[in-house]
Amino acid sequence: MQGLLFAFGPFVLDPDVGTLLRNDEPVAIGHRGLKLLAALVGRSGEILAKAELMDAAWPGMAVEEGNLTVQIAQLRKLLGPAADGGEWIATVPRVGYRFTGAMQRLSGVKRKTLPLPAKPSIAVLPFLNIGNDPEQEFFVDGLTEDLITDLSRMPGLFVIARNSAFAYKGRAVDVREIAEELGVRYLLEGSARRAAGRVRVNAKLVDTLSGTHLWAERFDRSMDDIFVVQDEVTARIVEALLGRLRTPPPRHRPRSLEAYDLCVRARKLMDDSPQAAEEAHLMLTRAVALDPDYAEAYRWLAMNHWMGWVHSGGPTEATRSIALNLARKAVAIDPNDAGCRWVLAYLLAYERDFAAADAEFAKAAELDPNEADTFAALSDVTVLAGRVEEGLEQIRKAFRLNPFPASWYYLTLGQAQYAAGQYAAAVETLRRDETYRTSSRRFLAASLAQLGRLDEAQAETELFLVANPGFSIRHWAATEPFRDARMLDHFVEGYRKAGLPD
Repeated sequence: MQGLLFAFGPFVLDPDVGTLLRNDEPVAIGHRGLKLLAALVGRSGEILAKAELMDAAWPGMAVEEGNLTVQIAQLRKLLGPAADGGEWIATVPRVGYRFTGAMQRLSGVKRKTLPLPAKPSIAVLPFLNIGNDPEQEFFVDGLTEDLITDLSRMPGLFVIARNSAFAYKGRAVDVREIAEELGVRYLLEGSARRAAGRVRVNAKLVDTLSGTHLWAERFDRSMDDIFVVQDEVTARIVEALLGRLRTPPPRHRPRSLEAYDLCVRARKLMDDSPQAAEEAHLMLTRAVALDPDYAEAYRWLAMNHWMGWVHSGGPTEATRSIALNLARKAVAIDPNDAGCRWVLAYLLAYERDFAAADAEFAKAAELDPNEADTFAALSDVTVLAGRVEEGLEQIRKAFRLNPFPASWYYLTLGQAQYAAGQYAAAVETLRRDETYRTSSRRFLAASLAQLGRLDEAQAETELFLVANPGFSIRHWAATEPFRDARMLDHFVEGYRKAGLPD
């Protein structure tokens, strides 16, 4: 993905990464301040209305104008005077603000190209919905996600995770550029249309090094055969890339297409707000009512209960028990589903049944060596067990398989960096935009405190407690799956320095 850097005076602003450098040294700038600065610098010389700036820094939120005034004042203090002694940001009375400094755009800055793996590597790009019904968009996305899952289970392939593949949805990007950014050689592109009880699927496999099409085919089947089509597409790709068919253990497919549609919709809401979690809960509850033997629906419902615990600042014994029982049921229905296995493993770790958790994680990795979520979740558990270097390697592997991941990957990486004593790196990770949809501020506050930046740490602590008013160090320590007393002491020390309540 192409990005822009903005250079002004001694500063270089990278809005995509979320960093501000002064003479090549990182500047501690808050999330809102960075959003405001990016909006102002991006339209240097223009007057930006207060409402426009507030929407840039607090999208979708109703906030008082005084918040903007405070943030602008903090930005001015942070930047200091311009070379001519004036201010970088000018006030336009009763209207808004304007960036007045000389600014240079540094364009064409590309994301670092990832090296190709030793084995055949592929990303499945989001299939296009070529029907007239926008409601079918969810179905087409589900088809893409299932193809990713099917290919990912092949041990001879390296497969990019769905989060990263869907970063390109709706974007016109050259296939070679996509391949370089994801670090793969092959791309699967396609389209689908569902209408009148039938489904039409077009798919083509592209070698991005040569630009040639290795395989292309069109399928026109009854909607009841959609999973047969998925299996056929997977088989053709595996045959083209590996020269032979390898049949993994069969997946347990849903019997109800309505339940399938509901699950596809719900899983898009899993890494989001408490309101989205409630909506997902209704969809998944309906899905398992329609199809009581639908393993994936139980898996996501287990995580939905878990996320309800996280969002509410829990945990409660009831939600833990419900989540664990649902995860066990998912594995019982489909023991060959790696996603069901890692979810059960993660919940078992929080029950401190570590032997069973380790066994489930190992089975998940065996069933699907490309399941990035497995390694991200395993990193969390491994770090708290005191095996920090191993945990860092696991989260790095997760990021390689999923270069544009869900928000919680950054929380996990920041936690691992804190555990390793890499406090500055943890601050950089945990100040990314993605982390502000997670409960990662506690790790950010602890990292800042360990660096001696106590005022910043206290500010992050206060913001964290607004969203998590019931948090206490004692309760957190009692519920996290620590296996190493020194590691627990390390986190508690940082929390206390940051001013989190005992």
